[in-house]
Amino acid sequence: MHYEVKLAIQAVNQIGETIQYISKILLEPETARKWADTLQYEIKKLDTMPTRYPLTEEEPWHTKGIRKMPIKNFLVYYLVDEEKKVV
Repeated sequence: MHYEVKLAIQAVNQIGETIQYISKILLEPETARKWADTLQYEIKKLDTMPTRYPLTEEEPWHTKGIRKMPIKNFLVYYLVDEEKKVV
């Protein structure tokens, strides 16, 4: 079963800020590009089996069904809507 993967506007903004920081402040544009590619690739894989990552332990997010996916030194938090088949 495939799910639609959507990014919240806050996630898009945070990703953009991180790319800018790595590229402009740390002066590592190639690292920024690789990080963005890896992040995009891993997030896209949530279209199948999105529940393979555990619920976060922190409240109130645990009760709300928020999951936590580690990608290198970053954490991606996401919600699975089984009814709509959307992550």
